[in-house]
Amino acid sequence: MLDSGILAFAFIGLISFASQWLAWRVKLPAILFLLASGLIIGPVLQEFDPDALFGDLLFPLISLAVAIILFEGSLTLDLKEIRNQKGVVQKLITIGAAITWAVVAVTTHFLFGLSWELSILFGALTVVTGPTVIVPMLRTVRPNADVGNILRWEGILIDPLGALLVVVVYEFIVAQGQAEGILSGMIAFVEIIASGTFFGLAAGWILGFILKRRWVPEYLENMATLVMVFASFSIANLLAHESGLLAVTLMGMWLANQKDIRIRDILNFKEHLTVMLISGLFIILAARLTLDDLLALGWMPLALLAVMQFVARPLSVWVSAIGSSLSWQEKSLLSWIAPRGIVAAAVSALFAIKLEQSGESGASILVPLTFSVIFGTVVLQSASSRFIARWLGVAEPPPNGFLIIGANTVARAVAGELKKNNVDVLLTDSNWDNIRTARMEGLPTFYGNPVSEYAEQRLDLVGLGKLLGMSPERSLNTVAGMRFGNEFGQHNIYALRTSSDARLSEMHLDGAEHRGQYLFSETLTYSKFSSMLAQGAELHSTQLSEEFTWNDFQLQNGKDAIPLFAITNDCKVITRKIGHEFTPQNDWKVISLFTPALISLHDQGTSRSADTQ
Repeated sequence: MLDSGILAFAFIGLISFASQWLAWRVKLPAILFLLASGLIIGPVLQEFDPDALFGDLLFPLISLAVAIILFEGSLTLDLKEIRNQKGVVQKLITIGAAITWAVVAVTTHFLFGLSWELSILFGALTVVTGPTVIVPMLRTVRPNADVGNILRWEGILIDPLGALLVVVVYEFIVAQGQAEGILSGMIAFVEIIASGTFFGLAAGWILGFILKRRWVPEYLENMATLVMVFASFSIANLLAHESGLLAVTLMGMWLANQKDIRIRDILNFKEHLTVMLISGLFIILAARLTLDDLLALGWMPLALLAVMQFVARPLSVWVSAIGSSLSWQEKSLLSWIAPRGIVAAAVSALFAIKLEQSGESGASILVPLTFSVIFGTVVLQSASSRFIARWLGVAEPPPNGFLIIGANTVARAVAGELKKNNVDVLLTDSNWDNIRTARMEGLPTFYGNPVSEYAEQRLDLVGLGKLLGMSPERSLNTVAGMRFGNEFGQHNIYALRTSSDARLSEMHLDGAEHRGQYLFSETLTYSKFSSMLAQGAELHSTQLSEEFTWNDFQLQNGKDAIPLFAITNDCKVITRKIGHEFTPQNDWKVISLFTPALISLHDQGTSRSADTQ
């Protein structure tokens, strides 16, 4: 029995890391392995009892963890981007959530015999999905852009809204039981809204005021944020029970939408902290279950899961999509994907404890029932969504596109020629002038650091499976290669050599496993590429054939054309790499950098045997 606090924390940390690592390796949501680990060490082996270990501290720990998780979710709610995601997303988090809430509440009442109050509370619990389970699933399923964006934004927005809905329902239940009337419940509702709104916005304003004026050094910003989250949560709760969740949510939203507040470090803080909290919390909550509680549910959770999967979710999606441009295939995939995650698990445990303490009969069923729904939706949808997306024809095409680091002259030239050949590209840069120029040239862009937490939440990688590091900053190319190496695979990471790369010896160069494989040729560095373009060099595509082969191309163009890519007849892109053979076939296209001299000859009417596009 893990009854030693230090040993238990170390063991939970080890299991958390192992579960997250395994999830990364097999490309499945970590929640599957975290839940399984908690169930094994808890109800199965009975080696870990959170209630005995933490005692009276269990409830405060769960409360604070949920507060941080909700703050994390709300910190990503940039209202400018939300305004651009109108229509289906707005309806899903309002009308769709109400439909799911009603269908699940009615089903729970008649299936499990719960009171209407608890059934309504459980219905509110099940409206949340959450980015912690949606984002990993989207990386595996890889639906088209419309479906992926809708699911991602729904998950981000519904987390805090769903949790706040549970708070309000809980207050009505408690108030009704104490005062035997709706009036007391209405008063409690107003108190929650008033206290949570005031202290949340006040905490956000105070922290923002401090950060704007640099009154706190950078190394203390994370600590100041965490302290303010705890302060707003606890003070709001002191005046109105459970209003702290609303407070931390509004605090995060306030900070996320202030133009002159730099929240990148805060986002990094929440990323690392919430990964640890989510991992540990899932294991602890799962370990609190007992086999008797799970077995007592019998087959009925399967019936509830079927109603949620085949009735509640499709109904909410199809109603929300009325008047949209979504196809029936896209609506069908949206109807299939809605996994429940950490907020549902944590909030159910939180309020089950509270309701049991207040003497509410039947509250003990909330936790095992919620975990049954979580495990069922994640397992079913993780295992089947990729197949269904392909069957419906809404899975993205093979990830043949390029994420290009940099939107400079070189990157734009390469991206433009690839785009002409129907290859997906996305240019990323923190330089607004570069981004603006790329957009004027009709190229897709992402304004921001591609390795930031901001990009982690918002960078749309649909259709992209390769990385071209084309920034003159070699360190950015390397960091991007390390970041996206796991995403795309190290064999799909490439970098254009910079002048400093060419000068450095082997002992000082970044490892190929980090920065990727060097592009094109030994002599073509970023500075030379840029210089050639400035002198009039251009990129063109040449169609090879039986009449004009690769050997013919080399003989005719000699050193005046530097081959960069080859495009196969099935639209796959072969990238030329230093130290690797590059031999395009007869029915392929070759994208090359033509020198000004060759372009001048072409402009004067000198024909080449191949059609240069």
